[in-house]
Amino acid sequence: MKVVLALDLGTTGNRVIAFSKSGEVIAKSYYEFPQIYPRPGWVEHDPFDILNTTIEALKDVLSSVGADNVVSIGITNQRETVVLWDKRTGKPVYNAIVWQCRRTREICDRLSSHSTLIKTKTGLPLDPYFSATKIQWIIENVSGIKSRIDKGDILFGTVDSWILWNLTGGRVHATEPSNASRTLCYNIHTLTFDDELLDLFGIPRGLLPEVRESGEHFGNTDKTITGREIPVTAILGDQQAALFAQGGWERGVVKNTYGTGLFLMTSTGTKIAESGNLINTIAWQVGGEANYAVEGSVFIGGSCIQWLREGLQIIKSSADSEKLAESLESNEGVYFVPALVGLGAPYWDPSARGMIIGITRGTRREHFARAALEAIAYQTRDVIEEMEGTAGIKFKNLRVDGGAAENDFLMQFQADILNTTIERPHLIETTAFGAAGLSGIISGFWDRNKFSEARKIERIFTPNWKDDKRSLHYSRWKNAVSRSMNWAGE
Repeated sequence: MKVVLALDLGTTGNRVIAFSKSGEVIAKSYYEFPQIYPRPGWVEHDPFDILNTTIEALKDVLSSVGADNVVSIGITNQRETVVLWDKRTGKPVYNAIVWQCRRTREICDRLSSHSTLIKTKTGLPLDPYFSATKIQWIIENVSGIKSRIDKGDILFGTVDSWILWNLTGGRVHATEPSNASRTLCYNIHTLTFDDELLDLFGIPRGLLPEVRESGEHFGNTDKTITGREIPVTAILGDQQAALFAQGGWERGVVKNTYGTGLFLMTSTGTKIAESGNLINTIAWQVGGEANYAVEGSVFIGGSCIQWLREGLQIIKSSADSEKLAESLESNEGVYFVPALVGLGAPYWDPSARGMIIGITRGTRREHFARAALEAIAYQTRDVIEEMEGTAGIKFKNLRVDGGAAENDFLMQFQADILNTTIERPHLIETTAFGAAGLSGIISGFWDRNKFSEARKIERIFTPNWKDDKRSLHYSRWKNAVSRSMNWAGE
């Protein structure tokens, strides 16, 4: 059976999935890797952990399906995360600085007078979330790095570029617009890295990867890794890949990926729309045409459940949160604002901090679990309201994916607080499916219609609440958010 592979390079682990022409999962493998927290608000990964888990998962799947049966590979990845490495030795100069990391807040403060210029050219707010200030931090803080850059020995890449470079045996140093547009130095109007922005951040152009189209032949894998040379024919940032899988080239489709964070996105076609407190980004570039999107990025989504499990240790597995939440008839006034690394869209407050409010003597771990799940839904509504106001679109439903979308309590609460239907697909791993889809379309495995037919709905959640109940809960949430803001700033 012929298959297309997706390399889904996430924030907490890496997954490889083989898809058949009918969209069925034929084989898959997944490995987690460690999260590194050197200081409060700092998040890092060991780039070799990212690479080794990818290769291990890839070899698992190849041993199952056979390398000769793989038509092509698509890559989808955590965006904004920064890796700099020596092109001669392949050794990183520093750990990967993860998109969640807030260490560059002072750099952003220093450059705040340029915020309008940056937003105009890139579609992005000046925030530690994005790549450029992370690159700048490494240049300013790693001993001897400047001279090595001047010699042309150092390369920069987001995770897609790091993996592509390694999989091709160091032959291809490239990226594409959905990732490049998250670096804070890529001009989404001219579709090039911008000299004025590179000068502003002190980033030499020689560090940067070549920007190709999202769907094209990037190169072949090294046969010492994969047994034979396999073409890599697509790269998409994870949220753009999920939008592609959800049929997001149609106007009015909005998707939310419930992963480590929450990422809502809707396509605006070939035009850049007003974005307000959200992000303008490139969805993909194929056939010489760039498609744009409006996105709302929430930093802490499913990871607030991970925090309950690993940080507070009040649940043993993420699935426990659903059982605990359902054991209560209501939240009993307990609200959790998961601003554990500040607040993203639509607030953009890096000084906000997490807060649980409404605690009484009767508060138990059940309340914490329910408040965490409800917080995911409330943050989604925050972004939807901003998206409808700025993009001027009334969405008929919300298409969901990601691990936390499997939680029935969360999905029903999401429908109730939004007053809209929630469409959950049969395949939750839509980031992988989107990368495989574009790769398969480019390699001739699918056409777009056949790929669309492979998307199947597993369940639809419909709202049950009355308007007054919905308004009361949401107003209390907004009150809690206002109390959490500017905490570190004080």
